[in-house]
Amino acid sequence: MKKKLLIIGGTGYLGQHLLQSYSESLDLSIAFTYHSSNPPDVLLQAVPNAVPFKVDLQTGHGFDSVSSTFGQPDVVVNCAALSIPRACETDPSLAMSVNVPSSLVKWLSSFTESNTFLIHLSTDQVYEGKNSYYKEENETLPVNVYGQSKVAAEEYISSNWSNFAILRSSIIFGPQTMSPVPKSLPIQWMDSVLAKGQQTEFFHDEFRCPVYVKDVVNIIQILTNRWISDGEKMQLLLNVGGPDRLSRVQMAEVVARVRGYDAWLIKQVSASSIDRGVKSPADISMDITCV
Repeated sequence: MKKKLLIIGGTGYLGQHLLQSYSESLDLSIAFTYHSSNPPDVLLQAVPNAVPFKVDLQTGHGFDSVSSTFGQPDVVVNCAALSIPRACETDPSLAMSVNVPSSLVKWLSSFTESNTFLIHLSTDQVYEGKNSYYKEENETLPVNVYGQSKVAAEEYISSNWSNFAILRSSIIFGPQTMSPVPKSLPIQWMDSVLAKGQQTEFFHDEFRCPVYVKDVVNIIQILTNRWISDGEKMQLLLNVGGPDRLSRVQMAEVVARVRGYDAWLIKQVSASSIDRGVKSPADISMDITCV
């Protein structure tokens, strides 16, 4: 019998890349959830064997339909989140209700066997940002509501589920999805503004470890295969970032070099010089070494 994989937030950026990758597997039955708009036809046509379900993470409405039609998943990958920091700052209650997956965990707990492997996407913004190369064991002191909601999610999962992997992801970059997502993608945005030939401001004093989307997909696939083959429960907390500590200026310089744009288009400014309506950590580069 095929193992069952459920992707929460399958119409988002990472969710679509996961669907595209897993659609080639003959050993898995795949389903995914969406929240508001129906999945676009281009996505459904690209992954015809994946079953879509409308689910509201705040209320849990829709999970009953997953139970009756798809059944208990062997693996759940939770990509869904309110991930725009300014939106989280504007409505903290909404951020907490969406980003803390209480309805998902309660639904998984309703099955007789509580052995589903839950892979949950967290963020590097759980760290305070006053140091460099944070390790997983470092204290989490988020400076904004988005980070706080993600810390709350990590704590909720750790306290209420026994088989999980929490992935603290940095900025995810890569090619656009099969069905373009409305959220601004960092590299595509940099490319678009530099292509206009107008000087644009980029921060020189905020640092991240951007990670290629297909590397994130590979990590999730490795963890999934490990659970399916070994059947040994895990409780993992992992930093997921790329190998380089980069500022926004450095990211833009790479884009300009690859695309052939003039370097003078990149104006270096301090993050503190612009009011974005939300605090942002200065340096949340991560140590991704595996011991």
